[in-house]
Amino acid sequence: MARVVLVTGVSGYLGARVATALQDHPDVERVIGVDSAAPEHPLGRTEFVRAGLHGGGVAAAVRDSGADTVLHLRLAVAPQTAGRARTAENNVLGTMQLLEACQRSSSVRRLVVRSTAAVYGCAHEPRQEVPDAERIRVRRTARPRELTEAAVSERYVRGLGRRRPDLSIAVLRLADLMGPSVESPLTQYLERRLVPVLRGHDPRMQFLHEEDGVEVIRRMALTDRDGVFDVAAPDAIPLSQCLRRAGRSMMLPVPEPGLRVLGSLAGRRRLDYSPERLRQLDSGRLLDCSAVQRALDWSPTYTSQEAFDSYVAGCAVSRTVPARRRRRPLRRA
Repeated sequence: MARVVLVTGVSGYLGARVATALQDHPDVERVIGVDSAAPEHPLGRTEFVRAGLHGGGVAAAVRDSGADTVLHLRLAVAPQTAGRARTAENNVLGTMQLLEACQRSSSVRRLVVRSTAAVYGCAHEPRQEVPDAERIRVRRTARPRELTEAAVSERYVRGLGRRRPDLSIAVLRLADLMGPSVESPLTQYLERRLVPVLRGHDPRMQFLHEEDGVEVIRRMALTDRDGVFDVAAPDAIPLSQCLRRAGRSMMLPVPEPGLRVLGSLAGRRRLDYSPERLRQLDSGRLLDCSAVQRALDWSPTYTSQEAFDSYVAGCAVSRTVPARRRRRPLRRA
C-alpha cells in the first residue's frame, strides 16, 4: 500500500530536500510538508500546510492528511522574533504538539525524529571516543540550548513509545551538517574574522554532508527499524585544519575564564556561538555509526574532510576572499 508521508520543517533546506526526495519514490503516494514559515526552497509536488507553533495547526495537519509516516525535522522559528532560549522552547513545544497528534492518530504507524549528536557533547572527556551511545549520560551543567532541546524532545519521544508500543519509532542523532547549502551556528562561527578557540585544545570535528543527511532520513522513513542511531562521516578533522581550509587563520585562543566574557557577548547576540558550544568542541568525540549502517545497509558517501571542503567551495570562503560576513538567505541545518 502506498504511503502518505508528512514532513515537518519543510521551510528549511533539509526538510525541503527530504520531501522532494520522497515524492519521487514509487512506494510514496503523497507527501505533505508542514511548517510555520513559508518554504524557502522548491517543494515540487509536496503539498504545503502552514501550521503555527501555537494552536492546533500541527495536530490538524496530521489528522487531516491521514499520514501513516511522520518525519519530524523541526518547525521554523523566526530568529528575529525570538531569542535562543525562546527558540528552543518553541521547538520543544512543536515537538510536543506533533507527538500528541501521533499518539491520537489511528493512521500513523511510522515516526522518524531528527535529533543531534550534540546530546553527547558535554558527556565526554577530551579525546574520548563514544563506545556505547545509550550508556552516555548528559551532564546537567553547561549545556547548550540545542542540547537541552534535543534531550527534552527525545524524552518525549520515549514517552510516546511507551504509550504507543505499536508505533515504529527511529531517532537519528545527526552530526553537524556541512555542505554548500548549510548555514548553521557552526558555519557562522567558522566564518568569523577572529575565531575564538579554547586555549591549548584542538578538537576533532566530525561532520555529515548535507546530501548524506537527506539520504539517511529518506531511507529511514521507508523502513521499519526502531531505535536511536548516530549518523556521521567515519572520520574527523582537527578544528585548526578546518579554520585553515576556510581561510580563517586568525584564531583567538581563549582561556577557560574568558568564556564568561564570550557568554556575555553571546547574550547580546554579538556572537553566533555560545561558550557552551566551545566547551563542547573540546569533547573530541567520534560517533560510532555502525548501527545505522547495519540497519540501512548504507554508509555516508562523503568523509568529514570532503564535506567541509564542499562547504568551503560552495561558500567561496578561502584565503583569497576578504574576511567579511556573507549575506545569504536564511537557511537552517
